[in-house]
Amino acid sequence: MQKTDGLFLKCCREVAKKYPEITYEEVVIDNCCMMLVKNPALFDVLVMPNLNGDIISDLCAGEGGIALAEAVHGSAPDIAGKNMANPTALLLSGVMMLRHLKLLDKAERIHDAIISVIAQGNHRTADLGGTATTTDFAKAICDRL
Repeated sequence: MQKTDGLFLKCCREVAKKYPEITYEEVVIDNCCMMLVKNPALFDVLVMPNLNGDIISDLCAGEGGIALAEAVHGSAPDIAGKNMANPTALLLSGVMMLRHLKLLDKAERIHDAIISVIAQGNHRTADLGGTATTTDFAKAICDRL
């Protein structure tokens, strides 16, 4: 875990430097759980690796008043790094988050673009019967926006 979490933290720190107007804070998972139970309003957004996300999502599922936008899926090691994953669940989780934040116009634009690309059929990933890569699918959605 030190290697994977270490890489994750390194990447987060690099991105955080590019956005100094956004507060960046690191919290150990057990302390994060306690803080969420005691005062979930301490957090606006949580970003974490998969295992920690599983722990937090399970905790939050039992807590009322906490919004959770998570693309639930396995790690899919058989297709990792092959540019063939379908990003729809991740994108729709983002739409759910935008709706929760009352950014309804932005949520609907993204949602409509996703539905349109899938319905058109030219940029479907293999799991939807197509041959498009993850990049092709995402680009088609961005082009619709």
